Amino acid sequence: MNIFRFIGDMTHLVSILVLLLKIYATKSCSGQPLTVMKMYSALFLSDLLKDSGTVCSSLLDSIFWAFSIYLEAVAILPQLVLLQRSGNVDNLAGQYIFFLGAYRAFYILNWIYRYFTEDHFSRWIACVSGLVQTALYADFFYYYFISWKNNSKLKLPA
Repeated sequence: MNIFRFIGDMTHLVSILVLLLKIYATKSCSGQPLTVMKMYSALFLSDLLKDSGTVCSSLLDSIFWAFSIYLEAVAILPQLVLLQRSGNVDNLAGQYIFFLGAYRAFYILNWIYRYFTEDHFSRWIACVSGLVQTALYADFFYYYFISWKNNSKLKLPA
């Protein structure tokens, strides 16, 4: 069992639970752009379709897998832009994005681990897309860490 992948999957689950808690607590989806929800819906749909078992399933598997990887890399971008424009980030939204970023960071550790332990590990599309996604989170992580260290409300520069 790869511990990095397990921890990454668990932090992804926690991020989803935090999002559901935010929606339940506020009785609203405000702060969650519809574009992000559409992108994640397309991501999960493409993951489901890639296992459809059709005649040319090998080609479709490759296409849907690559599409889902590329989409996941940029799906958080509208959320980050919305938070940056508003300046203030509520606690649950900040934790949601933090856990999504932690999920991606553990997946990078997973790839490093697999590169050194598996023969012919060559998922370069996933690695490059993951690095792009992590770079998008880097600015947010910096301000999240500063606000946590100073015990203040998370504010992003406009």
